[in-house]
Amino acid sequence: MGKIIENINSPKDIKKLSYEELEKLSSEIRGFLINSVSKTGGHLASNLGVVELTLALHKVFNSPEDKMVWDVGHQAYVHKIITGRKDSFSTLRQFKGLSGFPKCKESVHDIFETGHSSTSISVGLGMAMARDVKGEDHSVISIIGDGALTGGMAFEALNHAGHSENDFIVILNDNEMSISENVGGLSKYLNKLRTDPVYFKVKDDVEHILSRIPAIGKSVVKTTQKAKDTIKYFFVSGMLFEELGFTYIGPVDGHDIKELTEVMKRAKKMKGPIIIHTITKKGKGYKYAERHPDKFHGIGAFDLKTGKKVKSSKDKTYSQIFGETLMEVAEQNPKVAAITAAMPSGTGLTDFANKYSKRFFDVGIAEQHAVTLAGGLASSGLRPVFAVYSTFLQRGYDQVLHDVCLQNLPVVFCIDRAGIVGADGETHHGVFDISFLSNIPNLKIAAPKDGYELKTMIKYAFSQNSPIAIRYPRGTSNNLGMENNDGIYKEKAEVIEKGKDICIIAVGKMVGKALEVAKMLKEANIQSTVINARFIKPIDEDTIIQNIKDIDRIITLEDNVRAGGFGSQILDMLNRNAIKEKEVKIFAFPDEFIEHGETELLFKEHGLNAEGIYRQVIETFKL
Repeated sequence: MGKIIENINSPKDIKKLSYEELEKLSSEIRGFLINSVSKTGGHLASNLGVVELTLALHKVFNSPEDKMVWDVGHQAYVHKIITGRKDSFSTLRQFKGLSGFPKCKESVHDIFETGHSSTSISVGLGMAMARDVKGEDHSVISIIGDGALTGGMAFEALNHAGHSENDFIVILNDNEMSISENVGGLSKYLNKLRTDPVYFKVKDDVEHILSRIPAIGKSVVKTTQKAKDTIKYFFVSGMLFEELGFTYIGPVDGHDIKELTEVMKRAKKMKGPIIIHTITKKGKGYKYAERHPDKFHGIGAFDLKTGKKVKSSKDKTYSQIFGETLMEVAEQNPKVAAITAAMPSGTGLTDFANKYSKRFFDVGIAEQHAVTLAGGLASSGLRPVFAVYSTFLQRGYDQVLHDVCLQNLPVVFCIDRAGIVGADGETHHGVFDISFLSNIPNLKIAAPKDGYELKTMIKYAFSQNSPIAIRYPRGTSNNLGMENNDGIYKEKAEVIEKGKDICIIAVGKMVGKALEVAKMLKEANIQSTVINARFIKPIDEDTIIQNIKDIDRIITLEDNVRAGGFGSQILDMLNRNAIKEKEVKIFAFPDEFIEHGETELLFKEHGLNAEGIYRQVIETFKL
């Protein structure tokens, strides 16, 4: 007998299967996922946890007529397999291949593109409202994890959905994890529901007994249903979802396909907003992912037998250097505190959290709150650092502007994953932070060229009495062997090489590429001045102006979009200082969303690798 998965090409194929066959398919899908992701890398643990849940959804509902919205979307691999994309899984997260997130252009079954958390309830409610306005008849289902439910946007949507009374289903996939272990009051509340589901059994038993009383039974049941709050409050410690206007169903075993399908069929017939609380195990079916769901949340290629990464560099990452340096600073300064939005491991704060637990604050997936919390800490005399990925700081922009910078509070923003991040693609590239931060008064912005400079910049940041952002890329530090960082404390740029023909002004990771370009130009007998800007704001105008006064050709290099970026600020500097007759070419990413793919491949695709920059310099300046 062949494998069932071989004959699964659309959701219609799922509907034909018995529960026994679906159980077998669940096992086959797990094997397929583990084998495939071990080669391509990807989000493994979260997908292993939703196999049965996804099968049940496609068994009960009719995609794409019924709308399924996947919060964050990194747990939609099983959905992709079911909807005709399993034969393309070898291209997952590869350039021009399958996205690791829902992608409308890939399939009609991907009905909304996601990538950041806590959005699915808002999206689903909007779709349900649009359906009702248009007089259509289909189901809308938002699937959200308990980690994503800690985001404030999710609560705003729950509040509105309960008030609106539109027919709408929310599936709460509760695995007690986001990337790291969940924190906060909601996590504690869900834990109570997981461990004390007694209300639901008692309620069903009582109603069953009462309904059998001759003549008066059914009317008594109706009366007790009107008094349902009394029953709930008596048996369950907290009825948050029902108070918000949802009908709560659960907890349900998220790995029991029959139970899941029966519950979903019931919910499909019910009126108003429904929440189905499912309990799943992140990483289910692969022992290494079950033991270490955080490590297998997003992982590169790994060995199936050992669970260890195939490629493991001995060089330290920027995140590790940040974490180690912060430990040094915190040991000297008892006022230093660290904040993370559910990512202590990813940002390098694990050791800090263990050693300085009273000064460590994990706020959950709540970047807005994290920024303003930092403002509150700073206004009360502490020295907070908020370690956050560039793409997620976008969510706290208003708070950076109003709650920190307006009051000139000494908050340090350590912006990890700045620039291109690779396989996670459009929703995760950090190519906008220079643009959206540069126009904020009082905020200084620095970018280290390597790990040595990052260490110095972090120490410098805590010597300031105003807000400062330090942006650095994903991956290992490209240490360039130059440790003369004294100028950082004076906010001075670094002149690395002197030449008469062209000036290359680079920022952050792009300094390494500037040196490669300078070497190639030198081989063509073209001499370059190479400047490591170090500070994006304030720009060291004196050093730059002094070094370009006898050079007519200038290029700028940055791993940010062109619009509003570092190059634009260099042009503005030249304009303000009435410096004319200079040819300037800005090298940056274009005004578009950059797709997923290996980092250096994306640099090459956009002419931002050393060879591409060299070629364009020769062509532009006719050298």
